[in-house]
Amino acid sequence: MSRTLQLTEQLLSRASVTPEDGGCQALISSYLRPLGFKCETLISGPADFRVTNLWAKRQTSASAPLLVFAGHTDVVPTGPVEKWSTDPFLPTHRDGRLYGRGASDMKTSIAAFVVAVEEFIAAQPSAALNIALLLTSDEEGPALDGTVVVCESLKQRGEKLDYCIVGEPTSVQRTGDMIKNGRRGTLSGKLTVKGVQGHIAYPQLAKNPIHTLAPALSELVAIEWDRGNDFFPPTSWQVSNIHGGTGASNVIPGQVVVDFNFRFCTESTPETLQQRLVDVLERHGLEYDLSWTLGGLPFLTTPGPLVEAVRAAIREESQLETELSTTGGTSDGRFISQICPQVIELGPPNATIHKIDEHVCVADIEPLKNIYRRVLEKLAQ
Repeated sequence: MSRTLQLTEQLLSRASVTPEDGGCQALISSYLRPLGFKCETLISGPADFRVTNLWAKRQTSASAPLLVFAGHTDVVPTGPVEKWSTDPFLPTHRDGRLYGRGASDMKTSIAAFVVAVEEFIAAQPSAALNIALLLTSDEEGPALDGTVVVCESLKQRGEKLDYCIVGEPTSVQRTGDMIKNGRRGTLSGKLTVKGVQGHIAYPQLAKNPIHTLAPALSELVAIEWDRGNDFFPPTSWQVSNIHGGTGASNVIPGQVVVDFNFRFCTESTPETLQQRLVDVLERHGLEYDLSWTLGGLPFLTTPGPLVEAVRAAIREESQLETELSTTGGTSDGRFISQICPQVIELGPPNATIHKIDEHVCVADIEPLKNIYRRVLEKLAQ
């Protein structure tokens, strides 16, 4: 059994459903301290949602660049345990696959980080490259007390990050066939359109907010918010929920509530999107309340030292020409990009993440570790 596989299994055996860490970060620290890492644990969050964060750094030179491996030790809930083929927290091998909650998202990546660093330091103990790991147990949850808190702490102390690799599962068929060099931003809104409740047989005595909203909703659905660019698809606006009515069939509702979300690219800003939406509501004369939640800004790492190092590492290890992509949901890269100019995401195939019987192909594990090690070697040159 390879050291990477061994560590992956050790992490998988620790139940760490958000916000629990399950001892994963302590285990990682036990690997890193003998390599010269200073390991800091930052606890954050309310008493009923305590989050564990780890910042571990090895500095060889004050002038050398800093590469950060970032990820999360928490996993999503298992779902019905009886539907799993085996215990989700008992690492199990079948047909060349390793099963367990977090196998793909993203304990394999974390194990690969650590072993890649071990091998690199063993070969080049004095290389001109500083290395750090940033881990959290609050990525799959609200993400209020995890990476964002660590980044704010690093910013306050003046810590300079040059490169970051987030271990999110980005690959499709084989490890390295796709990396994320950016992500769209997310902006959510809750719109409450007000009317006058009344008997459905006397509409002249009431005001149906669903009816008054409908033309505005139709206009919003048809808007082209932007056209995207070479790296991002156009910004999209989607309604996720509509709630209106009392449940009775003879009552005109007094209000209707609409939940919606923008997934936006770098061609738009939260401010411009908010203003354009409000302009539509005002033009239709709606009486409304509107609240906003900015989940994260878009980020983009254009081809440069980090992207080229990763591309070359994948090419040498797997003979693949990787695809750059900004598709998918959000990640903690949105927080790290605020303090680090070059952020990419690279991990194993993602076909089973969050599913029953989540797994990773064993054949993908060592190549992932080797790619991480090759990136270290290239950035240290």
